[in-house]
Amino acid sequence: MAALKLAIGNKNYSSWSMRPWLALRANDIPFVETVIPLYTDNPADKEQILSFSRAGKVPVLVDGDITVWDSLSIIEYIAERYPEKKLWPDDVAARAHARSVCAEMHSGFMALRNECGMNLHRPVRPVTLSADAKANIARVQEIWRECRTRYGANGPFLFGRFGAADAMYAPVVHRFRTYAIEVTPETRAYMDTMTAMPAFQEWTRDGLAETLVIEKFETA
Repeated sequence: MAALKLAIGNKNYSSWSMRPWLALRANDIPFVETVIPLYTDNPADKEQILSFSRAGKVPVLVDGDITVWDSLSIIEYIAERYPEKKLWPDDVAARAHARSVCAEMHSGFMALRNECGMNLHRPVRPVTLSADAKANIARVQEIWRECRTRYGANGPFLFGRFGAADAMYAPVVHRFRTYAIEVTPETRAYMDTMTAMPAFQEWTRDGLAETLVIEKFETA
């Protein structure tokens, strides 16, 4: 069986690429990784992205004749392709909860994203945040606290074992750290759980090793 192929953007900046990458790596699912530099003036980079998907964006997963794009769609596909990895909880209610918080991350938190862009190279320091961004931060912590309260007896992640929800919220862990966000002890404990993961550490090391600087993401 041919290995999965995953096209991703710069690990230093690409939060959307981190999500399916982490879902694969943390579950020991073999895949071939292709990193395509984003926001460059090199037409070849754009053409390489288009060779994976005509949507013109990463991440993109290729499994033989099947192409899946968009982070959450890729994670859903991985969950179906490898049901034994249990990216979604077995319990119906827990699974509905997990899908809901993943969808909320997928479509929301725009102020937090805009004001605290992912940038692993950025020196750790706070930034002045809008009321909307502060509300986003409070909501993320509320989500994490509720998940851990309901399902924490089954393990240290949001729904006990590592799953889709943890992959979807992983870049927020970096954002909270990089922008020196004040968080509750419960949030800090979950962040520590995530940052201790070998796959999370591998992504971080790779991102820090990148040298490409994208000026539009170096403003804060």
